[in-house]
Amino acid sequence: MNIDQRELRHVAEAAAPRVDLYAGIHKALRALMADTLLAVGRMDSDDALELAQVTQRVLELLDFCRSHLQHENDFIHPAMEARAPGASGQIAHEHEEHLQAIVALAAQTTALLQCEPAFRAARALALYRALSLFVAHNFEHMHVEETAHNAVLWARYTDAELIAIHDALVASIPPEEMMFVLRWMVPFMNPAERAAMLGDMRAHAPAPAFAAALDLVRPHLGEREWVKLGVALGLGQGLEGS
Repeated sequence: MNIDQRELRHVAEAAAPRVDLYAGIHKALRALMADTLLAVGRMDSDDALELAQVTQRVLELLDFCRSHLQHENDFIHPAMEARAPGASGQIAHEHEEHLQAIVALAAQTTALLQCEPAFRAARALALYRALSLFVAHNFEHMHVEETAHNAVLWARYTDAELIAIHDALVASIPPEEMMFVLRWMVPFMNPAERAAMLGDMRAHAPAPAFAAALDLVRPHLGEREWVKLGVALGLGQGLEGS
């Protein structure tokens, strides 16, 4: 991928924040990946219920990663290619590799769940190691997107155009998946990002959907975070006392 180094510098030196198509969803992905990896590492593979619960979490992570790759392939890469042909080539190739890794990890996870008890500990350790490499590769991958890809997008698209891309992408996500995204995105944003996202949701989504989002994220926020969110949204005591 040929990226002008001046464009990369603009990512770090931008005086005003630009619309970032990657920031929020990547925080969600990093949190989900780290949490799932830690769960596999501490799992009691001799406990059938815990084994079933943790392997289900791994499969949910893999499904979410697969969907995320498709969203980027469908919306962000075409936008890049439209104004900077070839700019998404390296990451698109990595997406193909990640899809292959997802298939392999899903098979490895299912095999662990179904294997004889005597082999569970060894296979659980093998899954932990394989998943850790997958997470490591994805962390590096996301950094390239947040720097090199943003350099391309910011040099060629206005914020209004980027918002339009974002809105089209979000509109394509089914409600169940969107709630899963909110659960892992909102709690791991900083307070300003959290308030901006939920404020935008309150302005554009039906009231019941906004209320459901608040109910979803409430258990995953500290008390001070919750109060700050209420103040930022102008709900004040309504959030503090809920």
